[in-house]
Amino acid sequence: MNEILRNLPKIDKLMQILHGDDISLAAKLKAARDVLAELRRGITDGDIMEIPHIDDIVSMVISKATDSSAYGLHKVINATGIVLHTNLGRAPLAQTAAEHVKQAALGYNNLEYDLLAGRRGSRTESLERQLTELCGCEAAVCVNNNAAAVLLILSALCDGGQVVVSRGELVEIGGSFRIPEIISQGGAVLKEIGTTNKVRLSDYENAMGQEVSAILKVHTSNYRIVGYTEEVNLEKLASLACGLQIPLIYDLGGGSLIKLSETEPIVQESAKFADILSFSGDKLLGGPQAGIIVGKKKYIDKLRKHPLYRALRIDKLSLAALEATLKLYQEEKLHEIPAVNMLTVSIEELRNKADILLAMLKSSSKQLSAEVIETSGQAGGGSLPAEDFPSFAVAIEFCGISVQNLENRLRNWDIPIITRIHKNRLLLDIRTIDTEEFDIISKAVKYISDCTSEEFREGSYHV
Repeated sequence: MNEILRNLPKIDKLMQILHGDDISLAAKLKAARDVLAELRRGITDGDIMEIPHIDDIVSMVISKATDSSAYGLHKVINATGIVLHTNLGRAPLAQTAAEHVKQAALGYNNLEYDLLAGRRGSRTESLERQLTELCGCEAAVCVNNNAAAVLLILSALCDGGQVVVSRGELVEIGGSFRIPEIISQGGAVLKEIGTTNKVRLSDYENAMGQEVSAILKVHTSNYRIVGYTEEVNLEKLASLACGLQIPLIYDLGGGSLIKLSETEPIVQESAKFADILSFSGDKLLGGPQAGIIVGKKKYIDKLRKHPLYRALRIDKLSLAALEATLKLYQEEKLHEIPAVNMLTVSIEELRNKADILLAMLKSSSKQLSAEVIETSGQAGGGSLPAEDFPSFAVAIEFCGISVQNLENRLRNWDIPIITRIHKNRLLLDIRTIDTEEFDIISKAVKYISDCTSEEFREGSYHV
C-alpha cells in the first residue's frame, strides 16, 4: 500500500501538464488536491489496488475543476409538460421581458429618479399605473413574492387584531409555509370558522366582534375539495366587511388576468369585491417572481408606509421583467408570454410539434423505439389543480438501456433534459418543449444511441 501511495503523482507534476485555459489556476489546484486525496483514501481503504494512468488522473482533475467552476444555475429543457414547474423556475420570461431586464442590469437607470422633475421619484409608479389599468383598481404595490405580500398586508392592516378565515382555506402554500403561521408572523390572531368542507355566511357573521380587524379569504389554488361542500362568495363577504368597516382581504395566489378555466377566478373580477388582494407574478400571470397587491387606495397607502415594505419591496430586475410582461397584456400580445401561450396552445399545434420531434428523433437513431402518445398534465406551481391539460408526448425506449438509465443520461446532458417516466416509458411532453430545443434533444439521443448498451449497463457513459 505504501509503495502505491509513493507512486502517486505530485501536485507540481500535475499542475505542469494540466490544460484548460478557461479554468482558473486556483480551481485546477484545488481539484488536483481533491483528486489526489480521494485516490489516497481509496488506496488506504483497499478499494484501489493500482494507480490510474497519469492521463486519467489529469482528466479527473479537469472534470472536477470544470464542475466547480460552473454556475449553479443554468438552462434546462423542461420536457415534463408541467408549465409552472416550481423546481425548474416556474414561468419562463417573454423575450421582450428578458431584453428589458438586460437593459436594466447592464447600466444605470431611473429606478428612483423623476426625470421630468429632476428629483427622487417612486420606483414603482409606472408599474402601479399598469396594474391599476389592467386590474381595474384604485392602487397597487409590489413586493418580492406573494407570501411576502400577505405578510405585509396582515402586518400593516391587522397587527394585534383578529383575522377571520374559513378552516378549509388554512392551506400550506409551499415550502412548508402555512397561512396560520403567516397570520401569526403578521402580528394578527387567527380566528378560524366553519369546517374543512363547509362554511356559511352565518359562520362569518357569528365570528364578528370588536377585536376582528379583517376577513381573509384564501383561494385554494393548490388543491380542491369536491363533493359535499359550501363556501361564501366574495360579493357576500364584501357586503359583510363593508357593513362592519373592516377590509376584505383576498389571497388570490395564481393571479390570472385572463380566463383559463371555469374554476380559476381572474384578478379583474375579484378586484370588484375585495378591498385588497394579492397574487403571484410568476404563476398564471407568466412574469417574474413578485407579490402583487392591488385594491383600495386607503389600504395600499398603509402598506407603503409600513416599515416592512422596504424590506420586502421588489428589486429593479424583477420590476423590469414585470413591467415588460404587463406591457404585453396591455398590447394584447399574450402569445408572446411563454406560460400563457403554453397553457392556451391548441391541441392541433401540440400534435404537429410532436410529429416533428418524432421524425427528428427517428432520423437520429435506428436503435430508438419511439411513438407519439396522448397524455395530459397540469399547470403546476400550485395553480389550477383540478384542470387537466390534454397534450402529446414522444415516448422513447432503447433496447438494452433501462428507462431509469435513459432518464439519468438525458438529465446529465450538457443542457439537462428533464423528462418524466410513465408506465416504464420515458416521455418527452411536447407542451413545455420549445421547437428550438428539438435539435438539442435530437443530438442527445443520437449520442446515446452511438454508445453501446454495455457501456450504459456498466455505467461508464460520461458527458
